[in-house]
Amino acid sequence: MASVVRPATAERFDDVLTMLGPKPTSSVCWCLSHRVDARTNRGLVGPARGAFVRELCEREVAPGVLAYEDDVVAGWAASAPRADLPFARSTKIPHVDDMPVWSVWCIRVRPGHRGNGVSHRVLAGAVEYALAQGAPAVESYPVDNRGAKVDQTMAYVGTRGLFERAGFVKAAATQAVPGGFPRVLMRWSPS
Repeated sequence: MASVVRPATAERFDDVLTMLGPKPTSSVCWCLSHRVDARTNRGLVGPARGAFVRELCEREVAPGVLAYEDDVVAGWAASAPRADLPFARSTKIPHVDDMPVWSVWCIRVRPGHRGNGVSHRVLAGAVEYALAQGAPAVESYPVDNRGAKVDQTMAYVGTRGLFERAGFVKAAATQAVPGGFPRVLMRWSPS
């Protein structure tokens, strides 16, 4: 099976729609809850959400990366400079230093492609993309589920084990507890 990870650019918006758009008129998801402030998130309803994400894909820096298996979109990872995200102002997820890190906070794999390593490949692609854009390090905020099953509605944040296998290390505890599991701040830095 041929695998490749590409930036989520305007030409790939149909694939972004496949990965993130529950329905073109949906007022949820589209991977915006951690990308924009709460007021903006609440204000983006119906088709405005998809239009906002389309505009993100038209920017010079893509809002994330897409994984392809044999030319079929199979995965998504959201990434951006932490300074551009609500994480920069979070009271639950700390800053460990003043480094201008990038964040990876959402990983999705399409049904039918799960269990084939897509999450590992799309995460590696997100790190590579962040580094290519000048990131000195990459952070994530997965759940520390200690091997327990994570509810599918909260699985998008990833698990500590996934990020550890990608070379991330725990940098700090957080006060965030989605789906009953504590989130940890993980950091990947070039050696």
